[in-house]
Amino acid sequence: MARPSRPLLSRAIIARAALELIDEEGPQALKMRSLAERLGVRGASLYHHVASKDDLLDAASELINEEIDLRPLQDPRWREGLAEYARGYRDVYLRHPNVIALVARRRVEAEQALRGYDALLAALIRAGCTPDRAAETAAAVDYLVLGSALETFAAGFTRAPDGYRPAHPALADALESSDARPGGLAALDDRGFETGLRLLLDGLAAQLAP
Repeated sequence: MARPSRPLLSRAIIARAALELIDEEGPQALKMRSLAERLGVRGASLYHHVASKDDLLDAASELINEEIDLRPLQDPRWREGLAEYARGYRDVYLRHPNVIALVARRRVEAEQALRGYDALLAALIRAGCTPDRAAETAAAVDYLVLGSALETFAAGFTRAPDGYRPAHPALADALESSDARPGGLAALDDRGFETGLRLLLDGLAAQLAP
């Protein structure tokens, strides 16, 4: 019998399956046995390609980081480039929100992740940041992007705006006014992210001003 033209398993194939499993069923679903069943192999076969669950998370993180477009960071208009980068970064994690809880506090070792942070810091330094200010700004971008991808503000309020009156009039007024904006309450999370991004960029521009 002829051998298959390509191996049934590889590190990339296993990492992709792990990412799909997390996307579909949540972070608690990532178990080596479940992953092996998904791939139709014995659990021991996985360990020929990934050393441990921790190593598997590194491989899955690498796939996600490959989706983040670093090209906007080369834009000589630092403000426009940073805004476009942050939006793209957020879009990636909006596609993979279940992964945030697994990777947010992990060490940064994946080569693509290191390349991304280096590109972001280099862009901030070119814009005029000192290295320490660049680090603080990069951290702020992470907080804004990952926080906004993980949490939904709007979906926490399940009543119609008037349903919060009279006990919570400021909340009712704010939700009613937000519902009248383009996209309504469904777009409040996106508008909130854009507000946070604008404030971050305004603050940085003020710091960099002569």
